[in-house]
Amino acid sequence: MASELASMFPKLGSLGTSDHGSVVSINLFVALLCACIVIGHLLEENRWINESITALIIGLGVGVVILLISGGKSSHVLVFSEDLFFIYLLPPIIFNAGFQVKKKQFFVNFITIMLFGAIGTLISCAIISLGAIKFFKKLDIGFLDIGDYLAIGAIFAATDSVCTLQVLHQDETPLLYSLVFGEGVVNDATSVVLFNAIQNFDLSSVNPTIALRFIGNFLYLFLASTLLGAATGLLSAYIVKKLYFGRHSTDREVALMMLMAYLSYMLAELFYFSGILTVFFCGIVMSHYTWHNVTESSRVTTRHTFATLSFLAETFLFLYVGMDALDIEKWKFVSDSPGLSVAVSSILMGLILLGRAAFVFPLSFLSNLMKKSSEEKITFRQQVIIWWAGLMRGAVSMALAYNKFTRLGHTQLQDNAIMITSTITIVLFSTVVFGLMTKPLISLLLPPQRQLSTVSSDANTPKSLTAPLLGSQEGSEVDLNSQDLPHPPSLRMLLSAPTHKVHRYWRKFDDSFMRPVFGGRGFTPVAPGSPTEQEP
Repeated sequence: MASELASMFPKLGSLGTSDHGSVVSINLFVALLCACIVIGHLLEENRWINESITALIIGLGVGVVILLISGGKSSHVLVFSEDLFFIYLLPPIIFNAGFQVKKKQFFVNFITIMLFGAIGTLISCAIISLGAIKFFKKLDIGFLDIGDYLAIGAIFAATDSVCTLQVLHQDETPLLYSLVFGEGVVNDATSVVLFNAIQNFDLSSVNPTIALRFIGNFLYLFLASTLLGAATGLLSAYIVKKLYFGRHSTDREVALMMLMAYLSYMLAELFYFSGILTVFFCGIVMSHYTWHNVTESSRVTTRHTFATLSFLAETFLFLYVGMDALDIEKWKFVSDSPGLSVAVSSILMGLILLGRAAFVFPLSFLSNLMKKSSEEKITFRQQVIIWWAGLMRGAVSMALAYNKFTRLGHTQLQDNAIMITSTITIVLFSTVVFGLMTKPLISLLLPPQRQLSTVSSDANTPKSLTAPLLGSQEGSEVDLNSQDLPHPPSLRMLLSAPTHKVHRYWRKFDDSFMRPVFGGRGFTPVAPGSPTEQEP
């Protein structure tokens, strides 16, 4: 397709046709990214449209234009690539989310997040797989074995945390943001690990031994990925604290943080861990230690650099998906039986709705049983929003579907083409319809005055640059260190405030052992000419 577009333009100098085609493709995407930024700015106050939907619609529109120009041969200038998504686009998005997340809110709800992200994903996968087995056999869409049905469950159990990040805001709805976003990260990691396990395990004879091996493998991957991310973040903090690059060049500090963050993801991929979990926890550790060890100018630069890279990756991703949605090669295979394709998509969408409801409401009830304070419990209205916001499917589902049902982005089998087109249909429908309705739904169920009443600040995150960067008497951490908080003298009182107790012990350990070695909030390196030298 790129060569066909290139033929419509004169050659530039000595560039060959293939080289010029790449230049045309890059120019097209850069221009579209600029258009998305401008249009997104103009629609900033719109209660319906967000930047994900804007980029998706623009991608669809451009895909239609390219399809017409090419005479119906193709609608994109790039073939959907799993490597492009998993290696280049996803890492900056997940890292920035971990780097700027409010850690107190995240870890306070950690058990609930794990229930939703891990247990909930398994429940959703099981329901989708069982439903697909029951209904697809009646439709006779082709030969699908047990591994294919389980893979379908893993594919459509993966939520779209990217779109969710643009719909919810942690300053306006901190509890919902931490739950939905935290679940999204764990969900993506669980879905990918589950999908890979299904691909690697021999499912011809399922027995308890295989089930135990799978559970052990998942727990190992989760723990190893988390520890690798934390270790990489601590290593970066130690290097920056000891060498203090800022005395010579803040550029080196920023470059080192960026490279160490990406290194954590690639190391996880190298050792077959979950890169999503690794880079997420690397971002959390870097924001807690490394970010406070650099100069003030580097803090501002890193915060905006990571946010900008994440924003560009998100926008490019939805443009990419929108343009690839009109891939004529796969739609030709289902053109003879459009009713079958619609039926498959409808069944899968119904199973997604059912599968998510099957764990959100029961697990929310279970989570509420473990919480003593009524303010910490998840209300029914919040449960509805959590259920709704997690219905969107995105690039993770598409990447897994392409991995399972295509070879290098192409397929010559009708049943595989039906699964790909059904995935595309569900991604477009869920992103546009559910994405359009999420903001109004939040405004309806949680009026602004109720949202604002739950806002809490977290001084230990790079998200807030308006507060003193190195202050030690601000934010929620001081509240938990205050002498006014009673020390639980008994097991019963400990169970009534487990989060506060665990946080108190962590703060003591952090202040006594971790910060003296790795730096962090309160660490003020002084070097000639450094910005921190002039601080009072």
